[in-house]
Amino acid sequence: MASMNTDFPFTFDILEQQYVAAIQSGYEIITCLDYTIKRKKLAPLTIVNRVDIDLSVTKAETLCDMFNRIGIKATFFVRLHAPEYNPFSFENYRILKHIKNSGHEIGYHSEVVDQSMIWGEDPENCLKRDMKIIGQMLETNIYGIASHRGMTGFNNLDFWKDRKASDFGAVYEAYDEQGPFNLFKNSFYISDSEFTKWKCYDKGELLVGDRRTPIEHFGDQHPLIHMLIHPDTYYYRHIYE
Repeated sequence: MASMNTDFPFTFDILEQQYVAAIQSGYEIITCLDYTIKRKKLAPLTIVNRVDIDLSVTKAETLCDMFNRIGIKATFFVRLHAPEYNPFSFENYRILKHIKNSGHEIGYHSEVVDQSMIWGEDPENCLKRDMKIIGQMLETNIYGIASHRGMTGFNNLDFWKDRKASDFGAVYEAYDEQGPFNLFKNSFYISDSEFTKWKCYDKGELLVGDRRTPIEHFGDQHPLIHMLIHPDTYYYRHIYE
């Protein structure tokens, strides 16, 4: 039976130890876009490294520098309309350019259903406009979209029930169940999205009560891991710093 570890301190130092342990366990760590390219020729042990920037671009820079230091890449999904941050402020734009110039993938953290309901605009037009704006501002191609779960009560994944990422010039949506991605139901998914504890899914099925840390899962040698983290979860000394 899985251990019920709920005492994991979410410090940047300990998170870095988790990634180093993954490398030492034999995992190749790649971006979401790399997964679509290498899908049929993946390393025997692969981690798809995903970062959703929900609240803090500043903390995303800390993750970027950590990844650069240990020599791995990630996909960073950026919100465009977050009340918590402006991606194109002087400092946040500098950080996002630094992330892109470090070789990491930039994706769009989509809130198109929220936008459509709040503004009374067509969600398809919202998505096309947002992807164009982010791509132009950061001088990069946006290949990936990840739907954000916010506070509005609307589900941004509903947009994709009858649409494909390729309809909008993208390669994948992070929860695609078909096409070149289709990762969630074909992998072991580890996420910090509950902010004070880990959760995991095995091929789309929640493992209830399994709160083990990533390093504990790495020991199980899952061939394909989809690892989602959020910069906002981590801190240097304590959660309120």
